[in-house]
Amino acid sequence: MSDIIRLPAPRDDTLWAVVASLGKTDRIAEIYPNRSAALADRQWREQQVRAYTGFLRGSTQPVPRYSVAPIRRADVPKAWRPLPALGFLRGQFM
Repeated sequence: MSDIIRLPAPRDDTLWAVVASLGKTDRIAEIYPNRSAALADRQWREQQVRAYTGFLRGSTQPVPRYSVAPIRRADVPKAWRPLPALGFLRGQFM
């Protein structure tokens, strides 16, 4: 066999997700192609939560916690939509 078979280069399908957590419920808030962008978004979301802490407690809304985690492209739910900065919309955790 003198033919050389070229296989496609392995594709890195790792994305970085900003994950919003309320109690035992986790939701993907946003997805980024690199970790630094995800960390910047998490920092911005945490700043928004700090700015609205009084409002959230006064309206009995739970305060979301944010983390950054790697996620494979195949693991992103098909119907996924980004979450608002405070993690809820119309009084419901999305």
